[in-house]
Amino acid sequence: MKRGWQDIQTEALRRIQSREWPPGGLIPNEAELARELGCARATVNRALRALAEDGWLERRRRAGTRVALSPQRRAQMSVPILRQEVEGLGKAYSHRVISRKIEGDLLHLEGLHFADRAPFAAEQRQVNLSEVPQMADVNLDQISANEWLVQNAPFDRGTLEYAAEPASGFDTKHLECAPAAPLMVLRRETFSETAMVTAVRMSYAPGHAVRLVI
Repeated sequence: MKRGWQDIQTEALRRIQSREWPPGGLIPNEAELARELGCARATVNRALRALAEDGWLERRRRAGTRVALSPQRRAQMSVPILRQEVEGLGKAYSHRVISRKIEGDLLHLEGLHFADRAPFAAEQRQVNLSEVPQMADVNLDQISANEWLVQNAPFDRGTLEYAAEPASGFDTKHLECAPAAPLMVLRRETFSETAMVTAVRMSYAPGHAVRLVI
């Protein structure tokens, strides 16, 4: 019977939890595990990557893979689609492009997202057209930049920061809030192997809360 990567992941996790592979210990390489477990090396690679993402393993190029000294479950996050977030609240979503300008390889965007026609979030974004050239021709009146990028612009890594900030002039105008009102602001950057893909500042209307599932 052919073994899938989930089967290999289960077996590897059993060895970690039973201390057959002790904390800090170097585990067999992928080729050895593939021969032992009767599967393709790519299957082993996928299983070990999943365990590393969950914090059970530490993988380093040329240094092999070791069991983490203090295994812990890591929070997994993805870029949310605002339309789905608004609809999940039982409200009707819509959006509007405020401005759109291209300077060299950078597409500068400003937009506004609505929940039941009330301002939900204001967006200020840069998109690197050398990484996502097709973005220059997307009709952003029909689909938001947020949703199009999630669907069409994969990335290798990113940074994410939430902070409470006083409303800027841009926020005050478009979110219909008082000057310097405290707002939840998201700053996010995503990168390919070599360059930034997109950078965004998303400010939410007063009263917004962030809920994460762990």
